[in-house]
Parts: sequence; structure tokens; C-alpha cells
Amino acid sequence: MTTNVLLKRGTLTFCAIGVAAVLYRRMLRGPVLNWGATDAEADARLPGDELLGAADGVATRAITIDAPASAVWPWIAQIGPSPRGGAYTYDWIENLLGLNMHSTDRVLPEYQHPEVGDTLGYGPNRMRLERVEPGRVLSSRSEDGNWVWSFVLDEHDGETRLISRNRFRLPSLTAKIGMIPMEPASLVMERKMLRGIKERAERLAAA
Repeated sequence: MTTNVLLKRGTLTFCAIGVAAVLYRRMLRGPVLNWGATDAEADARLPGDELLGAADGVATRAITIDAPASAVWPWIAQIGPSPRGGAYTYDWIENLLGLNMHSTDRVLPEYQHPEVGDTLGYGPNRMRLERVEPGRVLSSRSEDGNWVWSFVLDEHDGETRLISRNRFRLPSLTAKIGMIPMEPASLVMERKMLRGIKERAERLAAA
């Protein structure tokens, strides 16, 4: 194979990647980052946002749960790696990454009272609880300060809107490039998590 052919193939591959990236940002990135959220929710200033003011990216995902916040909060309060309640998503994927997640279908009384200062280990990434309002808000921030994850519960007429807000800072070019495949991957995991919490909360409320 000649050098010219290799150069042409390399150029075509580079161009195809560039086109795909542009199309993703223009057509798919919004739905990926804001799955389930209304425009108002995606644009809103939510509790926990103050923990990371200048964010390079924001993901707001949400689901409506046919249960009061009192049936949703227990699953949020105990979220985290074993011996906590897990993340209610695809445990086998989480554990391939060494996160030690084992999603439970039970409310764990010993983990129902999270407090500011508690820490959760997600592999090498440790998260510290920074804002805890039982039944309403749970926000955590990574040790390096580059990631804030908040759950916000908004109850109306016996239904609860559960909003998951991720704010992240990408301090390097490597981090920015690495986030491109992470965004759709995070949607797969977080959508499963929100649906898992919904199922558990509605079952708890019915019981």
C-alpha cells in the first residue's frame, strides 16, 4: 500500500470523525445530556449547583415517580458502593470498573441518615456529601472539585419529580476528549438508575 493511499485513508478517517463529532454536538448531545428533563428543569438553577460554579458541562436527567418523596428518599439516602445500597443500574458494568456495586431492593435502616461530610468511594474517585436536605436534596462533590452530583426531589400531588444533575469541569484536553464517549455511556447507566429508583419507590409506596 502506497504512502499516498495511507494518507488519503487517514484524511478520510479524520474527516469522518470530525463530521460525526459535529453531528453529535448539534443533534444528539442535548437529548443525551437532558434525558427525561423538561427545558425548564435543564435550564434551572438547582440546589447543589453552587458547589461548582464554572462548569464545562451539565447533565440534567429526570423521571416522574408515582410515589411521594418519602418513598423515593430512602433509595437516594443509601446510594453508594457496598455495603450501601448500590446504584440501581447495571451492577455488572459498575463492577467491571471495580466500583463494588450491589443494588438492593431493600431499604437499609443503617444508611438512612446521610450527613454532610460523609464520603463515598467510586473506585479511585471519592465523593463527599456537601448538601443534605432529607426528602429533598442530596449533593456530593469529588475530592478534586471537578464533579458535583445532585439529586433533587420535587413532590406535587403525591407524585415526585426526581432530577439528577451532574456538573463537571474538564481541566485538560485529555479530559475533554475523554468526555465525548462518556456522555452517551453515562446516559445508559443513569437512565437505568432512575428507572430502578422509580420501580423501588413505587413498590415501597404501594406496600
